Amino acid sequence: MMIDNDLDLLEKYSRENSEEAFAELVSRHVDLVYSAAMRQVRSRQLAEEVAQSVFTDLSTGAQKLKPGTILTAWLYQVTRRAAIDVVRRESRRQFREQIALTMADMNSNATDWTRVESLLDEAMETLAEPDRTAILLRYFDNKTLREVGQTLGTSEDAAQKRVSRAVEHLRGFLSKRGTTVGSASLVMLLSTYAVQSAPIGLGCTISTTVLSGAALHQAATIGITKAILMTTIQKTLIAATLAVAVGTGIYEASRASGLQGQIQKVQERQQPLAAEILQLRQEQNEATARLEAAKQESEQLRREMAEVPRLRGEVARLRAAARDLAQSSADSQAAAADSGLETAFKTWAMRANQLKKRLEQMPDKRIPEFQFLTEKDWFDAVKNMPRLETDADFREALSQLRGGAKSGFDHVAQEALRAFTKANDGLLPADFSQLKPYFQTPVDDTVLSRYTLLQTGKVGDVPKGEYLVAETAPPVDDEYDTVHRFGLNDVTTSSVNHTEDAIKQAGIQFAEANNGLLPTDPSQLAPYLKQPVDTAKVQKLLSQIPPGVTTLDQLKAMGNKLND
Repeated sequence: MMIDNDLDLLEKYSRENSEEAFAELVSRHVDLVYSAAMRQVRSRQLAEEVAQSVFTDLSTGAQKLKPGTILTAWLYQVTRRAAIDVVRRESRRQFREQIALTMADMNSNATDWTRVESLLDEAMETLAEPDRTAILLRYFDNKTLREVGQTLGTSEDAAQKRVSRAVEHLRGFLSKRGTTVGSASLVMLLSTYAVQSAPIGLGCTISTTVLSGAALHQAATIGITKAILMTTIQKTLIAATLAVAVGTGIYEASRASGLQGQIQKVQERQQPLAAEILQLRQEQNEATARLEAAKQESEQLRREMAEVPRLRGEVARLRAAARDLAQSSADSQAAAADSGLETAFKTWAMRANQLKKRLEQMPDKRIPEFQFLTEKDWFDAVKNMPRLETDADFREALSQLRGGAKSGFDHVAQEALRAFTKANDGLLPADFSQLKPYFQTPVDDTVLSRYTLLQTGKVGDVPKGEYLVAETAPPVDDEYDTVHRFGLNDVTTSSVNHTEDAIKQAGIQFAEANNGLLPTDPSQLAPYLKQPVDTAKVQKLLSQIPPGVTTLDQLKAMGNKLND
């Protein structure tokens, strides 16, 4: 029978030396410990060693934990300290270069999560202990707000306020470090990525190693100094030391039949665990083979599509996060019914998949700025579409996608522009390509060639309201796309819709022929249109005329007032 409470399991392990209780604790928390270690050391091998060290500390110090200790918080802090020790001790030049190359590769494919991940544990350290514990329980351990409140000894409402306050603190810390992310996005990232699955078999390996080490210690009474970080030479020496220690234990055990019996029992318990590890390794090899087969498809498509199954599997967690956000954010929409929200997520994922497949068939609809797309941009392109069936539907969705990609570039270009003017005493570049060294992540020349500078000289001399950069590349779809312009802090877009321009021109001609009156019905514009236009598009544009505005002069006056 499984014991639900962590402290009950610790007590049973301390009192009865129960291997089942300890193995259950490892199974529950190995993902959290491995993920926290991986963010610090950036090496799978070192992260596994840190995880084994943390659970070894737990096995030897279980009796010393204070009553009421929250095990999740204790493990997180011990993991952070152990990982810091690993980073400090690993000073060999060759390994530092390996970490630098790994991090550079990760940064070259930066997403919202990779930008948050590098600062997460440092941000967590700035939280007060109760706030940090609340975040760990809520988003790392996936507890409900009621369970968080019960663990902290407070009400559900108080727990919700503490979690919201802690999220805002983390968001503020990230913003000061140059990573801007909304509260809703941060909660979704924490819920989805903060705790990743540890390597297959790691928990079983840790349980076997820790428990076997404890049994051999009792049998041979030999203290073996634990090593968290080992170079190749150190591992060889310690392996030799362990061999001598075990050999000595067997020699002594041969002289004491009681100790020999204990060692035999340990070996018997290891046999089923070894078989389980072997089976898990076989499953891992099969999974690796399937993954290699999938790599035959486009690498970019593989990375994007990998998130769709994850979203399907995380619907329940995202649903809970959405409900909490709806309660804590004044500007969020009312929380949707569980079934409705789940249906929405599935619909968006399906449409995003449809859009990706359509785009693969139409490579001419891509633009170089697609390198700045995130999964959120794919969802934004389709989530407001009533359907995704006709060519017009796909054209509109692809236009939204291109707009999102260009907006992503606009923001990084603004950062580069601000960095250039700061480094050059307020002077603007003479050519847009001069910004290339100031981008935080590399930008292709094909992207830079699509934009031009509108102003030169001192940035302080630029008239207020004037833009500094404009997109000059021709639109992919001149009926749906928009042109982007931006300054140091603001971005604007304007339509390049030729059909819309034709309708507006026909409306002006109608007003001039009818004493300034604006048309109210698509049939009134038919004689003035120079090309056939879908009646629904004409009606859509006419519906945008503000109520009470009936003449062209009123419409122009309103436009001038808005411009002022």
